[in-house]
Amino acid sequence: MPANIRNFCIIAHIDHGKSTLADRFLQLTHAVPEREFHDLMLDDMELERERGITIKASCVTMYYDLDGARYRLNLIDTPGHVDFSYEVSRSLKACEGAILLVDANQGVEAQTLANLELARQQGLTIIPAVTKIDLPESRPIETMLEMEQSFGIDSDDILAISGKTGEGVERLLEAVIRGVPPPQGDARAPLRALVFDSFYDEYRGVVVFLRVVDGEVAARERIRMVGSGRSYEVSGLGIFTPGMTPQDGLAAGQVGYMVAGIKDIREVNIGDTVTRADNATALPLPGYKEAKPMVFCGFFPQDNDDLPALRSALERLSLNDSSFDYEMETSDALGFGFRCGFLGMLHMEVVKERLERENDVPIIQTAPNVTYEVEMTDGEVAQIRRPAQMPEPSRMRQVREPWVRMSIIMPAEYIGNVTKLAELRRGERVETTFFSDQRTMLIYELPLAEVVYDFFDRLKSLTRGYGTMDYDLIGYRAGDLVKVDVLVNERPVDALSIICHRDEAAGRGRRLVKRLKKGIDRHQFAIPLQAAIGGRVIARETVRAWRKDVTAKCYGGDITRKRKLRKKQREGKKRMKTVGSVSISQQAFLAVLEAEE
Repeated sequence: MPANIRNFCIIAHIDHGKSTLADRFLQLTHAVPEREFHDLMLDDMELERERGITIKASCVTMYYDLDGARYRLNLIDTPGHVDFSYEVSRSLKACEGAILLVDANQGVEAQTLANLELARQQGLTIIPAVTKIDLPESRPIETMLEMEQSFGIDSDDILAISGKTGEGVERLLEAVIRGVPPPQGDARAPLRALVFDSFYDEYRGVVVFLRVVDGEVAARERIRMVGSGRSYEVSGLGIFTPGMTPQDGLAAGQVGYMVAGIKDIREVNIGDTVTRADNATALPLPGYKEAKPMVFCGFFPQDNDDLPALRSALERLSLNDSSFDYEMETSDALGFGFRCGFLGMLHMEVVKERLERENDVPIIQTAPNVTYEVEMTDGEVAQIRRPAQMPEPSRMRQVREPWVRMSIIMPAEYIGNVTKLAELRRGERVETTFFSDQRTMLIYELPLAEVVYDFFDRLKSLTRGYGTMDYDLIGYRAGDLVKVDVLVNERPVDALSIICHRDEAAGRGRRLVKRLKKGIDRHQFAIPLQAAIGGRVIARETVRAWRKDVTAKCYGGDITRKRKLRKKQREGKKRMKTVGSVSISQQAFLAVLEAEE
């Protein structure tokens, strides 16, 4: 019965114990046999276990008896990192309630605020809890007061638990059953089900995650995707326990999966509505905003013969991660490769690591950059995803870059350090809020390009690991931006070009050619390395030539003989320079890009 169903998720900042709490729920409800249980049950990706973070949202169905009734609990474990907030927004649409989890040692952090705001926008019932109270340095009372001041939640309603020891977890689960409302849906209405995730199975095709809102769906029925208009026959349905467990059907209020012989994941749009083909609904469910890539970089195979392998690896990965896109591109320096779009730097690192690990394809990665808008003199607006696409300055009227609104939460003693960092990155302060004498929040607006490189690492260093950040895109603003070209032996290397603010161009150009000089081997001729804006060189280094002593065999004698030999050597080197090409090793290329990143 829908009255005995509870759909809820766990939201928190990264590393605040969501997956550990989910493990205790699984043990408490005996969803997994004890002999099969292991830590981080819902983080089944090898990379998730190694990094200790959740990357993909996971779903599990549990059963619990309370007050003489049996309840079906559908839990969705969500990621905490800002790069994967799109996974959180999807999960919230499938729920009626959310456990708001805060680390009793770390306190309220940036992503905690962001995820709570998402949950409140969806109208979810919030069940607040403070975790990790078993740690000797935990401060649950102060954390509860912070939550009361930050979120407007009565501290008496906040539960104190330990996901590690299980203390207070049963009370929290019972609070979910009593506090979260049951799903509201009409079992007799035409089928309406929300697609909130999907993945590709090699044998069954696309597996669709469903939240049934109205009606019911059963095997062998023909269903239709409202958005795409395509029809399929349902070949399998079930729930996650956490393994895929087949069921005869899914009714209103339930969460599960559906298999319908869908061969291409691009045929399934996240946020689409599933309905019956013969009794379609007239009112589709509100979907999601499509996840837009924020950071772009090029992936090139280290060996050109690996291009087909890299293409098939990207195709396979995109089947299980629809949030990144890719397209073919060419580079004079690196040959054929792919321009890929990501939601953030961590997302980019995860994709690169999965490509290399799961497919054994060594990759050269170009420096990451954001998308710029260029207004041309004829009024046309172009999207620039890589520096090589930047048109000539004479054709551009205005260049616009993406700006973000960032919230930074940290101990109050580090305000000066963080303020200096934000202002060096062209940030504009909007607001300062004090949660207590010890903790404060700064809100800044600053360019996304200044955030994606190393802002988070610098913030962690300046605050001794206590600073946290979250940001949202707020639009594009005009800026004095230029393209800095890198020339090796007077030839531009397009893969090393960057777009940056004019005030920073000289410094970044100088650092870039200095690093490049260390990585290029000496040749028989001198190699000029230049950074230039248009036709104006702003920085230069020279890789000195090898010098052979051609007069070594001349013992005394006429000086004119030595002069003739040296003149002949100079002419030979000049001729070599005009036809010689400079080889840039992959290690030098990677060193430059990693240092720039």
